[in-house]
This record gives sequence, C-alpha cells and structure tokens, in this order.
Amino acid sequence: MTTTDSFMQALQQAEQTGNVDALVALHAPDVTLRNLTTQTWEGQDGARAFWEAYLSAFDRIRSEFTRSQENDGLGVMEWEATGQVKGGHELAYRGVSLIDIEDGQVKTFRTYYDSAAFVEPAASH
Repeated sequence: MTTTDSFMQALQQAEQTGNVDALVALHAPDVTLRNLTTQTWEGQDGARAFWEAYLSAFDRIRSEFTRSQENDGLGVMEWEATGQVKGGHELAYRGVSLIDIEDGQVKTFRTYYDSAAFVEPAASH
C-alpha cells in the first residue's frame, strides 16, 4: 500500500469517526498544509488543527476518490465530497489534493477545490 493509499483510507476513516489521529500520524513532524485560503498550517499540531477544522465545518462529509497516483514522491488524488455543512445545506464538490512524500510521510499537503459549493444557495422567491 502506498502512502497515498494510506492517506485516502485515513481521511475516510476520520470523516466517518471524527477521530483524526491516524490521519495526523501520516504527517511528518515538519509538514506544511495549505488550502485555498492564504493560511498555512505547520507541524503535526498544525495538521491536527487543519483536519479538525475541516471536519468541524460539516455535520457529515464523505470523500470518494475517483483517481489517485503516487510517483517519485508525489501523491495526486482526485476526489468528490458529499455531505452537509454544519447546520446548513447539502453540498457536493470536487477537488484535487497533492501530497509530497518523504520517508513514507506527508511532507506537504495542498488541496484545490470548488469553493462555490460552500456558499448557501439563495432562497427562492
């Protein structure tokens, strides 16, 4: 099993259980995480904060990976996520996540996705 496979499995487990321990354990001590915001999270404490914040945005969320590949220290994952934002609307969105892998651990995590899915739909008149 590749590090990318382990990452996808740990993320789905975290989404189901709310426990990010196995996911955080895959991150290197000096990992850097980034999403579409300008914020950067660093280290395993940062990874825990990143993933806990991700899960806390939803009443439920499930990522399905449509394609993945790992080669020369780079893991690429295409995915579709469906769920419900915390106290709000249903959503479905797609994205791509990239992980740089060093010694079997995630050294950097970057994710790009359709942020429009998070905007509350306008009420019908």
